[in-house]
Amino acid sequence: MYKFRTCNHSRASLRPQWHCDKKIRKEILLLHPMLKKTQGIVLSAIRYKETSIIVKIFTRELGLKSYLVNGVRTQGNKSKIALYQPLTLLELVVYDKDNGGLQRISEAQLYRAHQLIPFDFTRTGIALFITEVTSKSIYENYQNELLFDFLQECIIELDTKNAQLGQFPLVFLIKKASFLGFAPEEALGFLSESRSQPFSPAELIQAENYLAALMTDSFSNKSKIDKSLRQKLLDHLLDFYSQHLDNPGNWKSLAILRQLNS
Repeated sequence: MYKFRTCNHSRASLRPQWHCDKKIRKEILLLHPMLKKTQGIVLSAIRYKETSIIVKIFTRELGLKSYLVNGVRTQGNKSKIALYQPLTLLELVVYDKDNGGLQRISEAQLYRAHQLIPFDFTRTGIALFITEVTSKSIYENYQNELLFDFLQECIIELDTKNAQLGQFPLVFLIKKASFLGFAPEEALGFLSESRSQPFSPAELIQAENYLAALMTDSFSNKSKIDKSLRQKLLDHLLDFYSQHLDNPGNWKSLAILRQLNS
């Protein structure tokens, strides 16, 4: 059976490497045309029957898919269930059938193990936020390689010790909107294209300047604003998202972020 090799996990290296050479790999895929290799980001998992789960994974080449994984909730398979926690980065060999419905996973390996996210309450809260926003903004079979690469970059950045956690949700929302196709070209557009206007004239100027800095500098931005204004911006951007998404409902993870930042 084929296995993945441990990769060099630099951000520039986003493709899996195999033990088998190109000729053997090609022969395997020709013999099994339904088998596809891809990378994936776990979004959610629900229990199915006694020992199985149904897991939603946003894959780079195949889009958002639902997979049935059998036998991972047994006592001896605790290490396997750990692969399917939200925002886990995976390397996958999957069955991709044209008839849709639940698919199957042939091979699953960690692409990169998280070092900080599972052990830091603030990072965990932001991870839940990223998971919820992503789950509500894409649909089954939706495929977008640029969005996948951006999400993978976000997750890796969140897992670094120098990540700017206070501004992280804002940068995520601003940048993600561009990959979904509804981001304004200028910072003022985020503030004007919304049903609500919670800012005073002075706050509006500060908010526009801060958003412009985030749009330019992304996660490396060093400028600061008052925490209460940052919270207003987060609420405002989520309202902006709600206007562009079909029935997103309440943002459940927002309460967790507020509690962590209080």
